Amino acid sequence: MPAIRKVVVCGAGFLGRHIAKAVISSPKSIGDSDVQVQVSSRRPRKVWESLVAEEKLSTHSLLPPVPIDITDPATLDPALQHAEIVISLVGIMHGSPQDFENVQLKGAENVARAAKTAGAKLIHFSAIGADPSSNIPYVRTKGLAEQSIFAISPDAIIIRPSLVFGPEDDFFNRFARLSKILPFLPVFGGGTSLFQPVYVGDIARLVSHLSCNVGRINTTSSCDFSGKVIEAGGPGVFSYKQLMQIILEATGRRRPIISLPFFMGMIQGAVLEKLPVNLFTVTRAQVAQLKDDNIVSCPMPPNHVSLEDALSRFSSAPLHAVREIVPTYIH
Repeated sequence: MPAIRKVVVCGAGFLGRHIAKAVISSPKSIGDSDVQVQVSSRRPRKVWESLVAEEKLSTHSLLPPVPIDITDPATLDPALQHAEIVISLVGIMHGSPQDFENVQLKGAENVARAAKTAGAKLIHFSAIGADPSSNIPYVRTKGLAEQSIFAISPDAIIIRPSLVFGPEDDFFNRFARLSKILPFLPVFGGGTSLFQPVYVGDIARLVSHLSCNVGRINTTSSCDFSGKVIEAGGPGVFSYKQLMQIILEATGRRRPIISLPFFMGMIQGAVLEKLPVNLFTVTRAQVAQLKDDNIVSCPMPPNHVSLEDALSRFSSAPLHAVREIVPTYIH
């Protein structure tokens, strides 16, 4: 009987679903092990059901979903038992500074400790621009979590994505919907901040390669990324304004793109962040983040590697471009 390799995906959202699909669909040539994937989050059943329905996956490949609360360590040890790989997608986009602290820092630490207790390899998702000294809660807690992750598990792998795109993404779909309603598309500060959008399928492909090769690669191999940060950007760099133009081109709509000063964005955020999250939600912290570029480092710091370089160790397939993929799913 082949060995069983259990992979736990902690985070059953957009990115988690694509990662689960990619890992399950990995070719048998990866080795002797059968891979089984478990999706875990507060409410993982919806994603689990969508995977079963869409991919017709057997319960042998896709284990039953296991609910967890990353802020409650007692729920993590049983869920991660017997796991060989834990993929931590801990993160939120909205909330108070304390919410970010509880989820993105303490919650990430809880997952890392539980993975260590289980003897599992940890692949932790952070974000490009993560900075422990930032005054923006999202950015600061991502940076602090990276420090904690490596302190808990020095051989962990950290992936820092830029803006992730693909079917069901929040960015391109959201602004495509807004372009139906608004007479113009807004940008802040001229829309000059830079992004390096990365296709969800390319990130999932990387995680699949990493998951399927853990324990089979010599630590001196060029395919071993233990203790490293993989900066995940796509093949193109675009300004925020250019991304709005791509959305309008893909949807066939004609709308002016109007630049608003940052102070107006901060006023807007001060109001909207107090309301329930909706299509128009923007926070002051998100506006502040637009003052900085969101692209991979150049040159790369020590122990950092780009997504393109990392994937090239496993496959010659190129990264997917925004203009290739986005028009296939926004309307």
